[in-house]
Amino acid sequence: MNSNQSDSTAARIDSDNSDDGDGESDEVRVWLVERTYGDDELNLIILVYATENGRRYHRRERALTSFTGPARETKAGLLVSSDALGSVDDPETRERYADEASRMAAQHDPTDSV
Repeated sequence: MNSNQSDSTAARIDSDNSDDGDGESDEVRVWLVERTYGDDELNLIILVYATENGRRYHRRERALTSFTGPARETKAGLLVSSDALGSVDDPETRERYADEASRMAAQHDPTDSV
């Protein structure tokens, strides 16, 4: 996984799409698996969403100040274009993402604020 990708550059797609949807839609359900602070002085929060099998991910960066008020809730799940997904190449990360995405899917509706 390339952890330095932003929303606009997370377009590298895993060639195996068979586990991520029914093939009829360009959108894929992903679940929040990681929320971290950026390691620089930009005060960024990095949100990582992944498919339940942990093979693909979507990364969002948000300014810390954007977390104030109800308009910028962090949702448990998102539907994102398959073009906005990167692949998770590291087996340990893939397993961790799969575990967390499955847990989130079992405990939350996609529209839940977390």
